Amino acid sequence: MDEAYEGGLVQFGENVQQRVSFICNCCGCCCEALTAQRRFAHMHPIHTSNYVPVIDEESCNGCGKCVTACPVEAMSLVSANDPQQPKRRTARLATDLCLGCGVCVRACGQESISLEPRAARVITPVNTAQRYVMMAVERGTLQNLIFDNQVMASHRALAALLGAVLKLPPVKRIMANEQMKSRFLDAVARGGRGS
Repeated sequence: MDEAYEGGLVQFGENVQQRVSFICNCCGCCCEALTAQRRFAHMHPIHTSNYVPVIDEESCNGCGKCVTACPVEAMSLVSANDPQQPKRRTARLATDLCLGCGVCVRACGQESISLEPRAARVITPVNTAQRYVMMAVERGTLQNLIFDNQVMASHRALAALLGAVLKLPPVKRIMANEQMKSRFLDAVARGGRGS
């Protein structure tokens, strides 16, 4: 652990509370997960930690060590907008790219970066099955997870129905919930035969 820490590696594992299947200490140059985060951050391929770096722009000397250390290129250097020192730069964080791994904090020799809790808490799934369901809900593909074999017309119809309900605004989704439950459960109880 000490060697990984000193090497500026990102420690992460399977994002579940129970029965974690892997823990890695990775660098940003060859880790596929970190590469995916850099390239597809808008799709959130990796769940973040519950922390985010905060930069003290007063003490930041613009050395760029945090920029070099960041494995997902969430840090950059920008003008400090200091009229007394026009060439002075300071670190800037792109929070939408940041994993909250803390590697930048360790790299900062000025102690100008600290980790603070994120505004919205990241909920860690209990197990792998719950993680898959949560990911499918977030991506709007829950119907494909439930009805993976859509060869049968009934599976295609149920997947389309569920997909349409999931795309409804929250208020309408709640209203449709009771109707969908009763019709879906009724269909299941009758063995999938039509009404």
